[in-house]
Amino acid sequence: MKLKQSLRWAPVALVSLLVLSGAVALAEKKFMVISPRPDVKVMLAGSVQRDQALISLDEKVTVNRGEIMNWTITSSNEGNAPAREYKTVGVIPAGTQIVAGSVSADGSAKVTYSIDNGKSFSAQPTIEEKQADGSMKKVPAPTSMYTQIRYEWADPLNEGARLVASYKVRLN
Repeated sequence: MKLKQSLRWAPVALVSLLVLSGAVALAEKKFMVISPRPDVKVMLAGSVQRDQALISLDEKVTVNRGEIMNWTITSSNEGNAPAREYKTVGVIPAGTQIVAGSVSADGSAKVTYSIDNGKSFSAQPTIEEKQADGSMKKVPAPTSMYTQIRYEWADPLNEGARLVASYKVRLN
C-alpha cells in the first residue's frame, strides 16, 4: 500500500522538478551576458576588363594574356564590437603582375607587399642583387615577384561598418 501511494506522487514530483529546472534555466538565460566581439565577413570579387566592360570572374570566362583582372575585397563587421588592428590580405595569382597605381582602399590603409608567400611584408620588398664588382646590394624587388598584398587599418572597423580594398593584376 505504501508503494502505491509513493508511486502516485512520483509524477507530481517529476513535473514539479521539471518546472523548477526550467525556471532556473530561463533565469540563467535572462541574466547571461553576451560579451561584445567583432564578426568580420570578407568577400572577394574578381572581374576582367574586356571591350570597355567588366566581366565577373564568377562566370565561365577565359582570361587572356595581357588582360587586366580587378580584385575587390569587401570586409563587413557584423559583430557587436569594433575589429581593432584590422588587416586583410589579397593574393596576387601566379602568372600575374600587379598593375602600378591600381591599389586603393577605404580610409587610411597602410599597404604592404610580400614576395615570399606571406611570410613577411614590406612597403617596398627588396632582393639582393649581385653587382659588377661581385658585391651584393639590396634593390627593390620587381613587381613580378609580388605574391600577396596586405591592407592594414589603424582605425577600428566598427560594428555595422565596411571597408573596401582593391587592386589590379595583369596576366603575363
